[in-house]
Amino acid sequence: MKIADIKTWLVEGIKYNWVFVKIYTDEGITGVGEGTNWPGSPLVFHACQHVAEILKGEDATRIDYVWTKLYRDLNWVGQAGPVLSAISAIDIALWDIAGKRAGMPIYEMLGGAYRHQIKLYANYWFLGDGTAQDYARQACVMKARGFSACKMDPFAHTNYWYGEDLSANLGLTEEQKRLALERLLAVQEALGPDFPIAIETHAILSAPTAVEMAHRIKDAGINCLWYEEPAGPEFPDVIAEIKRQIQLPVCVGERLHSRFMCRPILERHAADILMPDITRCGGISEMRKIANLAECFNVPIAPHNPNGPISTIAAAHVMASVPNFFLQEYMFTDVAWRDTVLDKPLPVRDGIFHLGSEPGLGFDLVEEELEHHPGLLRPRPGFYI
Repeated sequence: MKIADIKTWLVEGIKYNWVFVKIYTDEGITGVGEGTNWPGSPLVFHACQHVAEILKGEDATRIDYVWTKLYRDLNWVGQAGPVLSAISAIDIALWDIAGKRAGMPIYEMLGGAYRHQIKLYANYWFLGDGTAQDYARQACVMKARGFSACKMDPFAHTNYWYGEDLSANLGLTEEQKRLALERLLAVQEALGPDFPIAIETHAILSAPTAVEMAHRIKDAGINCLWYEEPAGPEFPDVIAEIKRQIQLPVCVGERLHSRFMCRPILERHAADILMPDITRCGGISEMRKIANLAECFNVPIAPHNPNGPISTIAAAHVMASVPNFFLQEYMFTDVAWRDTVLDKPLPVRDGIFHLGSEPGLGFDLVEEELEHHPGLLRPRPGFYI
């Protein structure tokens, strides 16, 4: 079964522009995938187009061969980033084709399901003026929708990542530290003491600041699900040292592209939880390998997923098939067309993704709807700097 053609779309999402692909084979079977990443979705879009030209005529059944060939041929420009997101999109689509050809859902192709209900935690539920009261109000709306865990960034709008220069140098003023704690305390009070909150830092704190804020959060009595990215992926030893100094569980992985980048974190015992992103780490094939590697270190998997709907579906299939699944991220707020770009809505009810038994991913993209919501091929002025 040969790859006859590959189409690529850049589609507007609420936070990221989504990047979708669809592979067409000479046997008439098609498969869909996603390579969404941020920032720089146009880079991923063009990488997908480049990879599409390379793959025409290749055997669509040789999933691992295609992955390895693309990785080895293209890692001259880096082992991560747009290229690996393109590989992720292609890999997901090839698994979709394999499942359809076999008449089986992907989780069955991966060895069968440990579970058919994938527990989700809510992210991107906090939109507004940033006050503690506004966070608390929106947290109640999220909980009422059936979610039993959430994530928030209490440091949003407090330092350089959200400002216009680098003068803060990964530090926080005392006022910014106070505001972050006020937000967390207001949300915890609104949700109740038994509702766990994952605390995002986006790797925008210096190591001393990250340690200090972890101690303050612990002392404040926050029910912390995990403390996310206390340092960047280029500092595995620093992450390990921070983990040793604090009493909050540490979670990293959204910027660890492939099992090769996850290995140093696991070997240094730098993470309590690993959170690979299926559209960044290499797709279904690589997320499964990362989960297996993490199992060797007794580390659970909580997929990062602030992406489009194909990412949500593909990650759910992998998480159904591994023993060390913990939680999966879900975009609580999204564009109105998230479900309309699919041939049927996402099966999410009361904070649970309910897997079906349809072959492959179980969903298809609606091409006409994708074209009604084009994403920007150029970054907004000043978007990166």
